[in-house]
Amino acid sequence: MSSSFSNVTVDAKANVYFDGSVVSHTVHFADGTKKTLGLIYPGNFHFGTAAPERMEIIAGSCEVILDGTTDVLAVEAGSAFDVPGNSGFNIKVVDGICEYICSFLPA
Repeated sequence: MSSSFSNVTVDAKANVYFDGSVVSHTVHFADGTKKTLGLIYPGNFHFGTAAPERMEIIAGSCEVILDGTTDVLAVEAGSAFDVPGNSGFNIKVVDGICEYICSFLPA
């Protein structure tokens, strides 16, 4: 799990969701791939996915329920979870701030 990236372009304009409870910035790589780096403040939020995604939690913790399941995944810093494309997930942060890296995976 990498926490720094070289030779990238970053969108200065933030992606702001849920009235500022989730904020991220998009990072573009030379090979055409992209990631978002973000913060999730306490709350319960649902995100839909177009492409498959890998969510790496780099600080804090959260609880996740993937669409179509009822299993609650407890995800701590240093762990990750994958979300299929054309799907979604609920993410809950109980306290503190959850920091993440979202990688968009090949379909």
